[in-house]
Amino acid sequence: MRLLLVEDNRALAGLIVDGLTEAGFVVDAVPGVEPAKDAVSVADYDLLLLDLGLPDGDGIDLVRFVRRRGCGCPILILTARGGLDDRVNGLDSGADDYLVKPFEMRELAARCRTLLRRPGASLGTTLTVGNLAFDSIARETTVDDRPLRLSPKEMNLLECLMRRVGHVVAKPSLEGALYAQSAEVTGNALEAVVSRLRRRLAESGAKVTVHTAHGIGYILTPAQPIPTQGPRS
Repeated sequence: MRLLLVEDNRALAGLIVDGLTEAGFVVDAVPGVEPAKDAVSVADYDLLLLDLGLPDGDGIDLVRFVRRRGCGCPILILTARGGLDDRVNGLDSGADDYLVKPFEMRELAARCRTLLRRPGASLGTTLTVGNLAFDSIARETTVDDRPLRLSPKEMNLLECLMRRVGHVVAKPSLEGALYAQSAEVTGNALEAVVSRLRRRLAESGAKVTVHTAHGIGYILTPAQPIPTQGPRS
């Protein structure tokens, strides 16, 4: 899941990015309204986290901008403004949730997961393909109920493919889900993650296959059973 954080306090932004990355999210961070507008204009985000008191404008203006563009992704306001009027104004302007600073990272991560599980949002509870299951809340993967250990990037890749099982997921979409904008990504980084994921799935006995759509992306499908030959006459 790819998140956009709009926070001008660099130290706090760094803590939030580190905490949410550890929780399994990919996070881009920008310091103001205008860079946030640029970001949402060129990338698809599953969730927006934003402060209200920003150096180049008010976060409420950004909420309205996003909603006018027809973007329905959840918006979580993170702010020191804890008054009732502030909360009501933020929610009435189009935000989905409101968290007053200071807050605990565990609560922030939980609120993110809750917003992403709402109807029409990006995060379902449990995904299942064949004998492979992914719990998006606990961030755990199992094969025939046996734990399958994956790195965070392998897990994010698998989640993207499982959410679009049977359909090709384009490389740019996968790279956007695995890497923040600030990350230095080599040309074959995605291919390396796919290769490791394939190996772990095969070693675990998962009955799924990750196919390559050359020049386009990747597709996850249930493994096809090997046909048995009947007796010869």
